[in-house]
Amino acid sequence: MELFIVLHNISSTQRIIDFAKLIFNLNINHFIVTKVGGVAAQAGVPEVSKLAYKNNKSFIILPDLKDAIEIFRPEVVYLFTQSAEKTFTKDLLKDKSRVMLVFPGNESGFNKLELNLGEPVKIEGLSNEISPVALVGIVAYCLINEGKILNKQ
Repeated sequence: MELFIVLHNISSTQRIIDFAKLIFNLNINHFIVTKVGGVAAQAGVPEVSKLAYKNNKSFIILPDLKDAIEIFRPEVVYLFTQSAEKTFTKDLLKDKSRVMLVFPGNESGFNKLELNLGEPVKIEGLSNEISPVALVGIVAYCLINEGKILNKQ
């Protein structure tokens, strides 16, 4: 399965760096950021670019989530939000070859238009939104422990 991890609407330098360090250490090859603003665009993006190069990973910066979906053409797009009705499980990835997982970069999450670009899913057991770094860690842990190979080349 080819996995594309997207961090959407990010403005925190430390959050984008921590997110990148985690997914690169999990051997996830494709990291995409969309709608980057503020200090994250000025200081975070150059630092993550350097990390990606050192780790031989793909790091793409795009203006909007629609652009990422259009360019990478995943079979399915899951947007993580605790307000979703559907729970994310390993079965959702069954028989998929190109999957895009989208994490909100800020506490406000996704707007209604963004939620229509994919399927909103939540992590069972969490009552509130949590940091995208913690969220991607939980998702990756679940996938790895279920025997999924994240980026088989």
